[in-house]
Amino acid sequence: MYGASGKLSGVLELLETGPREAVVRRGRRVVELTRLDQVWWREAGLRKRDVVDYYRAIAPVILTHLKDRPFTLKRYPNGPRGPCFWIKDAPDSLPRWIPICPLPAKSRRHEERQTVDYPLVNDVLALLWMVDFGCVDMHLWYSRCRSAQHPDYVLFDLDAAAGAAFRDVARAGLLVRDALEALQLESFVKTSGGEGLHVLVPVARRYTYAQTREFSEIVANALARTNPRLVTTERNPGRRRGVFVDTKMNGHGMTIASAYSVRPRPGAPVSTPLGWEELERRLDPRRLGMRAVLERVERRGDLLEPLLHRPQRLERALARVT
Repeated sequence: MYGASGKLSGVLELLETGPREAVVRRGRRVVELTRLDQVWWREAGLRKRDVVDYYRAIAPVILTHLKDRPFTLKRYPNGPRGPCFWIKDAPDSLPRWIPICPLPAKSRRHEERQTVDYPLVNDVLALLWMVDFGCVDMHLWYSRCRSAQHPDYVLFDLDAAAGAAFRDVARAGLLVRDALEALQLESFVKTSGGEGLHVLVPVARRYTYAQTREFSEIVANALARTNPRLVTTERNPGRRRGVFVDTKMNGHGMTIASAYSVRPRPGAPVSTPLGWEELERRLDPRRLGMRAVLERVERRGDLLEPLLHRPQRLERALARVT
């Protein structure tokens, strides 16, 4: 299991341990961690206990990104090698001390119950409960519960299309950054945990999802016109070439895998915040696993922390591109 020191130490103590189970407690709240020896990534020699320990160590950082945001459970009952299913409503087994965020559900207009009770992962015990329940990566809304209609950031989701490599994705990410800088907007970047990148633009909590999506589409379409050999907004996968800049994820109720999430992919990569200078060098996102990320945070802190504290206005940028 991974250790931690410095910024990531002293998060929570294990009360009891055994070869397959552990119990953690804070005050009167208790979480039982089960099947800790279950193999989750055989090729990497990683078990469930490694993921539990990683999230226990990274909790002070990841919780700042999860706090008060509607949370959707992507559950792998038998680990990431098996099937998964999505759960929006708080499951019956959710402890009562984990808060919920009731929000209107568009798909339930003709049913008696027209809300979804989204859990809120606001502390380390809630985080560990999610892992024990089978959540490998942590999926959250872009907005907070009390202002659910107004996202905190705009997302540009970059994915390699047929024939493209990660270096192409990195080049496209830098183009997105440069375009945003030309509009006097600051942006931040993280790996998706696969072969893609997430470019995030913090915005003031005053815009609707429709407005942030419109803004992202304007920028993405401009990049596709000026860089047609590298950037595409083509939605048909069979016709894509280069790097697909996906903007449809800027929608009400859509979720993103949080920064510092372990992704259920071979080798257990982590969605990792980067410095923009790292995209200018040869970077292999597959090397950004749990141990590497803990070491990065100890050394560099949370590179995505400014995303939470630098809201920006879009009016001036929209005036320049429309």
